[in-house]
Parts: sequence; structure tokens; C-alpha cells
Amino acid sequence: MAVQASVSRAAESGVPTEGRWNTEPIYGPWPRLVEGTLQQRAIGAQIGTLVIATSAIQLANGFFGTFIALRVVAEDFEATMAGLVLSSYFAGFTVGASYSGRLIERFGHIRVYAALAGIVVAATATMPLMEKALPWLALRTIIGFGCAGVFVTTESWLNAKAAPSERGYVFSIYMIGTFVAIALGQLLIGYADLEGGTSFNIIVILFAVALALVSTTRAEPPRMAAPVHVPYLRLVRLAPVAFAGAALSGLISAAFYALVPVWMRDEGIDPESIAMFMLAAVLGGLAFQVPIGRLSDRLDRRVVLALLGVGLAAAAIALIRLPHTLAVILPIAGLFGGLMSTLYPVCVANAHDQLPADHVVAVSSRLILASGCGSALGPLVGMSLLRRFDIDGVFYMIAAAALLLAALAVARSLTSTSPPHLERTFNILPPQPTPLAHDPAGAAKAA
Repeated sequence: MAVQASVSRAAESGVPTEGRWNTEPIYGPWPRLVEGTLQQRAIGAQIGTLVIATSAIQLANGFFGTFIALRVVAEDFEATMAGLVLSSYFAGFTVGASYSGRLIERFGHIRVYAALAGIVVAATATMPLMEKALPWLALRTIIGFGCAGVFVTTESWLNAKAAPSERGYVFSIYMIGTFVAIALGQLLIGYADLEGGTSFNIIVILFAVALALVSTTRAEPPRMAAPVHVPYLRLVRLAPVAFAGAALSGLISAAFYALVPVWMRDEGIDPESIAMFMLAAVLGGLAFQVPIGRLSDRLDRRVVLALLGVGLAAAAIALIRLPHTLAVILPIAGLFGGLMSTLYPVCVANAHDQLPADHVVAVSSRLILASGCGSALGPLVGMSLLRRFDIDGVFYMIAAAALLLAALAVARSLTSTSPPHLERTFNILPPQPTPLAHDPAGAAKAA
């Protein structure tokens, strides 16, 4: 009671109560320290809740992405429609990343999170009731839109609540949780009911749990700063490699995660082996993030992108040519996943090197859209190649895209000097498309 009374008197007297040491003898330092500690614990609880809720969603998303690819095979959709169904999530995600910031600004973080997560739950629950290509295309687009909004809301919330000195640590925990959840989602494939509605129910449950966690969080809405606008043509002129690389990395990763499980299912490979292969790619992405990030901080990032492109093309061809046994394929899958998952963060860093620090949010929004457009094209183009040339066509497309990026990076490095590397917190980015951890709500609004 004495502490509460002291804090109350301090507040009434106009003295800031932010947990700092107070040298005034009337109150002493302890009330402020107690209040500051309580505030830190409250913020830590909010952040922990957001991380746990997002991990549940990423678990559902990692499982859903592979599951829907396998389910499309079981439904025997026509090749073009199957490609459209698999691409529709990424199209919806791109639109959601563009407009969710405006929704947050108008309605607030918690309401937007609850509304969009509820829409995802409803759309997912509807899918087993309408097992046709066109309804699934529309529903997957809605799910992509909702997921983008959920991620934008979560990451902008984290960005606002985490102290600047702890933001890198907070986001590293957040992204590691994301990787682990997506990896566990791949493992669930080995135990999934690929024909009935049980798998859809599991996804609905995970989203509903996340919705309940966040909706009951007691938190003040983060403030949103006015973004700086960066025209596309200016970004393309100043950072052409980064812009092209974002689009090509989206095409590559979406084609891989959507179509490789389709081919493996068509070949009669058991779900456990499919899960192990996809898990190896996800874990490779996690393992390569920091080493490649540090390498890109020491070298010209365009040279690093060229090396990644050549290495990814070689890994793609190796997956075609080498014997298809788990002992041979799993290490190559890990290498492939590691190289593929590091293309985008290096592109982001390269783009940020070209522009002032206050343009980070706007640049991120443009790269999100470029990646989303590539992600929407990847399964659509890849499905046609899969039907005509088997899985070889998909991996050759990936190799060609990777080599194109390498050629662009080399050409640019020969015709212009390397910009200075700006000091920014390194961000581990997830293996499947999600908004970036650079204040993404503002990024979405900047679009």
C-alpha cells in the first residue's frame, strides 16, 4: 500500500513515472523501480503472447501449405486450375500486405487481428464443404489476405512494444519460433488425413487458439508513424538487383513449397518421406540465415547474391541428377533450402544500402509486393512445367531464375560501385512468404 500511495503521489505531482532512479528524498527510488519493473513484465507478457500466438499460426500455415498441395493432387484438379489454387494464397497475401496497414490505422491492432484471424478460420472451415477448384481458389485468396494482415499486425505490434535496445533480440526469438513452427508443420504431414476433413479442423483449431490469445491481451495499441513514399521506378533505378531478386526469390520459394510435394505425392512417395524432405529444406533455411547475413555484411552484397544464385542453380540440378534416396537427397535439400531462404534477406539489405534510413519502411513495402508477385507466378508457371516435363521442369525453372539473378548481380557489380553497408539490425526471415520485421504495418501502409 505504501508503494502504491507513493507512486500515486508521484503521478499526481507531475513527476515522470518511467522506472528511472529518483534522487528526491520525498519518495526515494523504489516506487519508480517497482513500477518500471511491472511495466517491463507487462510488456514482456504481451510480447510472449504474440510470439506464442504467431507460432501457433505458423504451425498451421506450414502444415497448411504442404497439405493443400497434396490435397490438390488428391482432388485431381486440371493442371491450370491446380496452379491457380496454389498461387491464389500468395496473390491474397500480397494484397493483404498492401492494405492491412490502412485497416490497422482505422480500426486498431486487436480488432484487425481478431477480424482477419476469424476470416481465416471461416474460410478454412468452408474448404472441406466446397471441394471444387473455383471455391478453393477464392477461399485460398481470402486466407492469404487474412494471414498477411495477421502477420503485419503482429510484427508491427512487436516492433512498437520492444525497446530499441532489445528489438533485435525480440525479433530473433520471434523468427526462430516461426522457423520451428513451420518445421513442425512439415512433420505433421506424415500423420495427416489427406482425404477427409480432419486436417482442416486442426488448422482451424490452431488459428482459433491464436485468436483467443491475442484477443484477450491487455495492451495499448502501438503508434503508427507516417511512412515515406518511394516510387517503384526510383527503387528499380537505384536497386535493380534487389528488386529483381525479391521477385525471383518469391517465384523460386513459392514454386518449391507448392509443387515439390505435389510431384512427390504423384510419384507415390509416402507422406513421412515428404515431410522429412520439406523439413530438411526448412531447417537448412534456418541454419544459413546468420552465416550468409554476416558474409553479406563483409562483401559486396551483389557478389553474395551472385554466389547464392549459382549455388542454388547447382543444388537444383543436383536434386534432378543425383539418386533419389533419402541419404543423398536430404543433405542437398538442406543446402537448397538454405540458399533459397537467404536470397530475399540479402536483397532487402542491398536495397536498404541504396536509400536513406527513413526510407526503410517504404522500401520494405515495395519489396514485399515484388516478392508477392513472384510468389503468385511461381506455382502457376511451375504447374504447367510440372505437367509437361515432370519435376525436372520445375527445378530447371528454379535454376534458370537463380542464374538470371546471378547474372544481374554480376552485371550490376561490374558497372557500379558497391554502396556502403548501413548499420541495421540483421533480420532472420522465414522460409515461406510473410511480411518483413521492419515495422511492417507501416510498410503495408506505404504501399
